[in-house]
Amino acid sequence: MEIYLVGGAVRDGLLGRPVNERDWVVVGATPDDLLARGFRPVGKDFPVFLHPDTREEYALARTERKTGPGYHGFSVHAAPNVTLEDDLLRRDLTINAMARDVHGRLIDPCHGRRDLEDRWLRHVSPAFAEDPVRVLRLARFSARYAPLGFRVAPETLALLQTMVASGEMDHLTPERVWMETARALGEPRPSRFVATLRECGALARIFPELDRLFGVPQSPAHHPEVDTGAHILLALDQAARMNADPVTRFAVLAHDLGKGVTPPGEWPRHLGHEQRGPDLARALCQRLRVPNMYRELGVLTARYHTHCHRSLELRPKTLLNTLHGLDALRKPQRFEQFLVACEADARGRLGLENRDYAQADFMRRMHQAAARVQARPLVEQGLTGLALAEALYRHRLAAIAEARREFKTSRHGRPAAFSAQPPTGSLIPLPP
Repeated sequence: MEIYLVGGAVRDGLLGRPVNERDWVVVGATPDDLLARGFRPVGKDFPVFLHPDTREEYALARTERKTGPGYHGFSVHAAPNVTLEDDLLRRDLTINAMARDVHGRLIDPCHGRRDLEDRWLRHVSPAFAEDPVRVLRLARFSARYAPLGFRVAPETLALLQTMVASGEMDHLTPERVWMETARALGEPRPSRFVATLRECGALARIFPELDRLFGVPQSPAHHPEVDTGAHILLALDQAARMNADPVTRFAVLAHDLGKGVTPPGEWPRHLGHEQRGPDLARALCQRLRVPNMYRELGVLTARYHTHCHRSLELRPKTLLNTLHGLDALRKPQRFEQFLVACEADARGRLGLENRDYAQADFMRRMHQAAARVQARPLVEQGLTGLALAEALYRHRLAAIAEARREFKTSRHGRPAAFSAQPPTGSLIPLPP
């Protein structure tokens, strides 16, 4: 029995990146050999076991043969006569097809180290085309390693395009598409995930709502990059630069979907895209079975992002109604995610990446002003039902009007009274 460290741990170790988990391949053994040593089997499709102490994964060396469409259409052969090279040759990318033995010696039959040094993402063999998930994985690796200068090898991109044209991508399940997408959103340069899928034609198959944004012009006065798809990529990377969580990054991805269905005769204006966008975001989320937290923030951002951009111009009533529409008083954490998504949108424009976005701070102050008005004092006055709701609305409206005046005073360089906050639960007097 021989044991080798494989995959990501070898790759990231050579790159000098942190190694968070280690995977192992066992050559010359049977399942019974591992069971006798206390390993615990996991899964049903592959001969993978957990180490009794470290809980790390140990897989028997195996080969795979395509037997049907999609990524489930494989038969697996694991036996003591399967060599390490056999196992490495079934892997996706050369940089993932390296191993180290117990002495630390590198085994590299596919020249993965050379591709690491030259910054290429290159497929190991034509068998790459047998598994459509690999298209998504490669796009995700592109998003992870783009800051280091990695790019997709030309022959690999050509293979991806052939896979898409053959219809192989149509066999992906919604759950797997979303799982890879969610992981890609958390990578350092998530725009490369979208761009790579578009370059090979997969974006139109998987995310048609996004794909149709490319080539749709916007007003250069507000969007120097002009192209809506290019704006989405810029905004997505701004969200990553701001360390936004994946849920917020998805909201950035979805915020302008409504522009994809603007009649060409109305270009470069997109009047009403905020009304069209939410339905498109819902449809995308339903098709891919996206979790509720992503769907809710994506829909709300598509609907209200221009309200945030224009917030300094809005009347107090519109500001309060926007807070209610966002359910900001009950879900302040999601409201903060919304503001981050809007800021990424505002900065995701060519040459405007470092622009000041006072609207976010302004909306936070409007939220704080409304949130300080509590129902309890009104209840203590005997108000209930509709009368209570109306009084609460009036007091919050007055609080927002006052906070708005104070904010505008501070922005013009005059003394600001906003820091003098009334105690929680108190009521701001209504104007006569």
